[in-house]
Amino acid sequence: MTQAITPNKISPFAVFRNPSFTRLWFAQLISTIGDAFTMIAAGIYIFRLTGSTLQVGLMLIATSVPTMLLGLVAGVFVDRFDRKKIMVAADLSRAVLVCLIPILLPYNVAWLYVLVMLISSIGTFFHPAFDSVLPETATDEELTAANSMIAISSFGSTAIGFAASGLIAAYSIEWAFYIDAISFLVSAVFLMGLQVAIIEAPESTTVAIVFRNLKDGLQELWGNSLLRSLLWVGAASALSVGMWNTLLLPFATEVLKATEFQYGIQEGVTSVGFVLGSFFMARYAERLREGVWMSLGLLLTTVFGLVYAFSSHVPLATMMVMVTGFLNAWYYVARRTLMQRNTDREMRGRIFGALMTIGHVVMLVGMGIAGLADFIGVREMMITAVVLTGLSGVVALVAPGIGQPAAEWLRAISLLRKAESAPVLEAGRPAVLADFERLQVHIPAMAGLSAQIINRLIKEARFIDAEEGNVVVHHGEISDAAYFIVNGRAVAGRIEGNQEKVLEVLNSGDFFGEIAALTGIPRTANVVVDQPTSLIRVPASTLRELSSVPDLNRIFMSKMTERMIRMNMIEMPKMLTLDQTVLRDLRTEKTAVAQPA
Repeated sequence: MTQAITPNKISPFAVFRNPSFTRLWFAQLISTIGDAFTMIAAGIYIFRLTGSTLQVGLMLIATSVPTMLLGLVAGVFVDRFDRKKIMVAADLSRAVLVCLIPILLPYNVAWLYVLVMLISSIGTFFHPAFDSVLPETATDEELTAANSMIAISSFGSTAIGFAASGLIAAYSIEWAFYIDAISFLVSAVFLMGLQVAIIEAPESTTVAIVFRNLKDGLQELWGNSLLRSLLWVGAASALSVGMWNTLLLPFATEVLKATEFQYGIQEGVTSVGFVLGSFFMARYAERLREGVWMSLGLLLTTVFGLVYAFSSHVPLATMMVMVTGFLNAWYYVARRTLMQRNTDREMRGRIFGALMTIGHVVMLVGMGIAGLADFIGVREMMITAVVLTGLSGVVALVAPGIGQPAAEWLRAISLLRKAESAPVLEAGRPAVLADFERLQVHIPAMAGLSAQIINRLIKEARFIDAEEGNVVVHHGEISDAAYFIVNGRAVAGRIEGNQEKVLEVLNSGDFFGEIAALTGIPRTANVVVDQPTSLIRVPASTLRELSSVPDLNRIFMSKMTERMIRMNMIEMPKMLTLDQTVLRDLRTEKTAVAQPA
């Protein structure tokens, strides 16, 4: 009897067993505290020198301009050069620039704008590099916990930094900048020990190549339905956040009649809520899909945000902002995880840089819209901001690749429950060239097949028209065939205890069954057709031959490894003499050829 492979419970702190992740986490913790030092200390410093709130506002604008101007291009360089070296160089450069602030500022206030813009410009390269490296320091099943821990590090250290900067301001504020410089140096030391694969650009870096790579990245962002959905949801959310953050102070002081101290408490408990929410995600995120967490986070934030917006009492309002911070962590962690899991390693810098830039620009627009509070009213604009959050939650609920309407989800569960008694899939007919030409529309890499491979496919593959409810593969069966979806949709899932779990929704251009076909182990899931679907059945021998095409090999290995790790198939790597490091390497393999087992 074959023993089914079942997932083991992984501690949310297991990710710290990876030294590279631990280094990344401490690097962010320390440098983010330093960043908070500089942000608040620079504002206090310039206000002491000029007495002008306008000058403070201009300084904040100076931190935003580089992201808008360089964010897209920075992502290209992150995808072409050693990401570890980019981060280390960024930290060392910022350490020097931060040290120059207290030295040069007494001579001319203009130096502050110059230095702040330079520091922010360098950060525009650092952040997409950091986000691109993170998935390489954790297995797929640890990725949500890794993002949760990074969120804890980021928001927790920001709160610490702001509090400490306030204490330093009471003494000699120049020390805040020097402490920030030291934090960058310590961060650089941690990052030097990272063990991550190096990106190797296939050609030299020229202006033409940079713009071509940028175009490729934007096309991938817009052409990938899931990434495009993340773009729309993220933009709507960023617009709301820009308004919310701008309105918090006037709402607290003018509507709630809170003191500045009470406002500070509200800001503090928001961070506390976010940290607690991140811990919650590290522990329970695996119970729901990322898209569900995103939608729940946004929609529940809307509910408690409306309570806050209609509140007139400081204690109630303070409690509500803490709850919204808790729920925001659900959205933040799930979105980052979904983005990282669905972006190719070679594209991460460009995709993350573009999403960061667009989100930043939209957030600034939201800040500008919040200015209408002078004419419409602070409470009314706060309600508008919260409603926008709700709209972004609705979009997330139905967006392609992210959301799945309740009826569709229940239908998928129903199909999986009936898998054992579902109609048997017909044998189909021999595949013809036109069938593979249809598949090329969804998998462009298929267009590069040699005549020999095409002839082999036509000889051995079969084309199958599956009806709604047909089971293509059964959990636990032995088979040497994989399937490609030419058009239509299927649902992959399995029984875990007394519950049916939908593992993946498969659409046109997707493939499945490759793990069992290439390794000989039993099928790891049921796959049920939920609408009329056309399939191409390919035997393992032909699948291995397809793997001789570098672009197809990369696609096969990436998806196969992702699925193996997602299901915590612990015995699988041992059978293939692979460890987790090799599995991560397989995700980024470009030219390796899969060999017959």
